[in-house]
This record gives sequence, C-alpha cells and structure tokens, in this order.
Amino acid sequence: MAGDFVFVNRFIFRPSTPQIIPFINQPVPYLSLPGWRKPEQGDVIVFIFPGNRDDVQSQNFEYYLKRCVAVAGDKLHIKNDSIFVNGSYLSLPEHAQFDNSQNIPEDYDKTRTFPPGRGFTRSNYGPIRVPKQGDVIPLTPENYREWETFIRREGHNVGYSNSSILIDGSPASSYTVQRDYVFGMGDNRYNSLDSRYWGFIPEENVIGTPMIVYWSWKNRDQYDNEGSIGYKLQNIRWARIGTIIR
Repeated sequence: MAGDFVFVNRFIFRPSTPQIIPFINQPVPYLSLPGWRKPEQGDVIVFIFPGNRDDVQSQNFEYYLKRCVAVAGDKLHIKNDSIFVNGSYLSLPEHAQFDNSQNIPEDYDKTRTFPPGRGFTRSNYGPIRVPKQGDVIPLTPENYREWETFIRREGHNVGYSNSSILIDGSPASSYTVQRDYVFGMGDNRYNSLDSRYWGFIPEENVIGTPMIVYWSWKNRDQYDNEGSIGYKLQNIRWARIGTIIR
C-alpha cells in the first residue's frame, strides 16, 4: 500500500553496491553482482523504474514494486481483466483485491497504454510477447512508433526518413533485442499504473524482492499540509507493521 516501508532482499536477484545517496535520492554509479536466480512469474519484485511510456529514461531515480506476471519469451494476453500467460490462466494471488471505484471508462486507456498505437486497455491487453535477448523484431513504417522508445532504451539512436527506419544512422528492417525483460503488474489490476502503461522492465533493473513491512502510515501526500506530529501519529497503520509480503 502507498505509505508502506519495506525491507527488501537484495541478494536473490541482483545484489549491487549502493545505487543512490540516501535522503537526497541522487543516483550514483554502481556495480552489480550475479544473483541466486532470475525473477519468476508470481514474484513480487522491486525494480528501478524505467520511465514513462514515451521517456527514454525516468526523469527521477525511483524504485517501484509490482508483481512479475510474465518473463522473457512469454506471451501475455489479458481478456476482460483475466491474465493468460502462454495460454494458461494466471489466478489472482491470495488476498488480492480489485478496486474499480474510480469508474474510469476503459476506452480512456487506449491512447495511454504501451506500446503506443496498439489501442490496448487495462482490461483487454495484448496478446504481446515479452522480449527476450536475441529476439528479432521486424520493423516497418506501421510499427515504427511502437518500438521506437524501446530501442532507444537499449542505447540506440532511432530515426525515420524517406520511408526508411534508421538505427544508429543505418537503414534497418529489423532489430535484435539485447536484454531480457519482465512484465510487472499490480495485484489491484483494475487500478494500477504498471507495464501496461509504461512498458517492459529490463531484468537487470530488478534489484530484489520485498520481505516485510517495517513501518506504514497513510500516504504522506494526504497530510503534507498538516504540520502536527500528532496528526501523523494518528495515521500510522499499526496493523500493517510486520506484514509478510508474498
């Protein structure tokens, strides 16, 4: 929940040296080490946010937390809020809940979801393949916009001139994926900004899995204008402290 503070196991996937300067949230160069295993379907993952849909990189260094619902090479399809991965139904985790109280029309999502131009919605998404290192993606003028930001995120310049797609200045009719990716979603699938909106998560961005909630209070945005310590103490979620995350 917003306002939860969690301890994260940073050794399981990709242990590293410190990635930010505490308190000022300033990113610093870091060294990554091999982990015990790769993220798997069903894991709750903490990762470096890759940026909004049309951004090559995030404007701010932020950690996000979602559930991994598909990994590199998987085919994902969401039908009427039900998730199917490689044709198999993926059930909701225990205790997961939907919150559709906002009553946002599904058509509202068609211009906001990833990839641009596909017209997917939060409830009906895909089918789409989660990119795997070595995948060859055919490029055409029709799907150029769909893959433009993805290729830029992998470190290349992409352009379009005289009906030709250019990668690093050379004409290209295909692109070979350089990294493995995962697809993250919130358990509250009806009201979650996740990979459906901003795209695939590089596997190398996954830094760990949360273990336990060590502190929790209502989202601070709700009381930024309330200066008293007493007000903040009244909004501590005592029942959530010590919650094990699965």
